Amino acid sequence: MTQHHTAEERRPANDGPKAAARNRAALIAAAREVYAEHGLDAPLSGIARRAGVGQGVLYRHFPDRAALADAVLEENVREVEQAAAAAGATLAGVLGVLTWHLTESAAFIGLLHADRTGGRTEDRTDGVHAHASALSERVARSLRGHLTDGHRLGGADDLMLAVAMVSGAVTGPTRAERERRALVAWRLLGVEVGAVRPFAG
Repeated sequence: MTQHHTAEERRPANDGPKAAARNRAALIAAAREVYAEHGLDAPLSGIARRAGVGQGVLYRHFPDRAALADAVLEENVREVEQAAAAAGATLAGVLGVLTWHLTESAAFIGLLHADRTGGRTEDRTDGVHAHASALSERVARSLRGHLTDGHRLGGADDLMLAVAMVSGAVTGPTRAERERRALVAWRLLGVEVGAVRPFAG
């Protein structure tokens, strides 16, 4: 027996704020994946499709490309901070979490270390640069808190210069290849890195 459903019956329930939070999380996750595959210039329509929402929903949460990139970076930095603040955290462990984010999203995490004078003006406003600089300083604080006396990256700018160098080395068509190159870069710098994985809480 064939069942007929009205459009109203087929339409999912409107969860209001819950749906908005879900959509925002889905857009950030989709942007992380798409940026890693295609770079920051990837079409926003492709990110909306990957997230399973319409482009109008994307623009309600993120009015422009810079706002979406900022949101993804913010999420990455927050996880690095959580890893650094966890009980028993070590520099090697936090670097493992940071490296995971680099391999997942090298295309845009590089904004933390990019030359602020380059790039397209519509994507690189002073506000975006200031925000990226603030995020970079938060990463630096998280890592510096676990530096031991005499560590080879203990110099004033050595730590974030090393992160920028590894970020630049993280290229390749697959996540496994990007991770391999990141670990080689850390090894060449003489820095121990823990398991490359997201922060599990």
